[in-house]
Amino acid sequence: MSPDGDGAINGCCPCSFSSGENGIPGSHDDTCKHCTRSKSLSSSPSALGSDSVLLVDSNKLRRIFVASAKGFSIGAGLKGGLALFSIIARLLRKKSRKVEAFTNKEAISLAIKETLRYGLFLGTFAGTFVSVDEIIGELGGHNRTAKWRALVAGLVAGPSMLLTGHNTQHKSLAIYILMRAAVLASRCGIKSKRFGKLCKPLTWKHGDIFLMCLSSSQILSSYILKQDSLPPSYRSFLNKHGGKDLVILQGVKEIACGLPFTNLEAIEKLYKASGVDVKLDPNMKIPCSMIHGNQSCSAHVISFFTEGYKRALPVYLPVYLIPALIVHRQDLLKR
Repeated sequence: MSPDGDGAINGCCPCSFSSGENGIPGSHDDTCKHCTRSKSLSSSPSALGSDSVLLVDSNKLRRIFVASAKGFSIGAGLKGGLALFSIIARLLRKKSRKVEAFTNKEAISLAIKETLRYGLFLGTFAGTFVSVDEIIGELGGHNRTAKWRALVAGLVAGPSMLLTGHNTQHKSLAIYILMRAAVLASRCGIKSKRFGKLCKPLTWKHGDIFLMCLSSSQILSSYILKQDSLPPSYRSFLNKHGGKDLVILQGVKEIACGLPFTNLEAIEKLYKASGVDVKLDPNMKIPCSMIHGNQSCSAHVISFFTEGYKRALPVYLPVYLIPALIVHRQDLLKR
């Protein structure tokens, strides 16, 4: 039997090998290094508990940090991607006769500021939300506060939108967040026992397609019949990506409302400027020649779809690609 460094013999306490009275093993000695170390280890169950508490706290801090980092990445990625494509288009665009409001340097500086603002907004929003969620869960219990904890966290995190600018209004962003909240509420309602029957129509397989068609028809009718009902920024967006000149839209509006034509000559001049000679009939019932000139309907559908796709790609590519790369990067790397 070989003694260890602390006096133990083959891992056993040397006191156990000393015989007491009548051959009974001797009692442990308080001066034995092996005994005192064993007592200290066995009498400190709080060591494991403290380690578990530290582990839980580190997980909470990690969750807050990850949420803030992801929020900043998504906000900066979205705004930065849009700004990048806008600057590239600005640099590649031919100089017009009209004097531009901003120089290229000013536009780049503004794009960087907007990118940082939106990154800070989403990063602060996500970090504040998770922090408040963890604090309430720690103080009141996760199970007891599960029904209302997220609501309070969202209310506290909401003012972080001020980081995008004190004098800046975000109606479109607010409406988008409201619609996303409505979607989440409907999903919760579907799973709820109390409101499950009321939300039963929302489980329709093609409900999302129906909602998309309904929304598109409403937007299109407003865009053609009453553009003043749309926000100026959204109206400008539709005018750019709609692919049709305003004089053509005015003619479509007049024929849709049963009004006499007032700008057929302007439409003819528009086509003539592009090398197409069109003579429009004031008594037309179907505005094919007004919309696509001498081009056939099927050929116009193909060409218009291709041109529209080219216009939309620089806008929607950063909106969907950059967040997907950030949020699903681990799944993409596994593949």
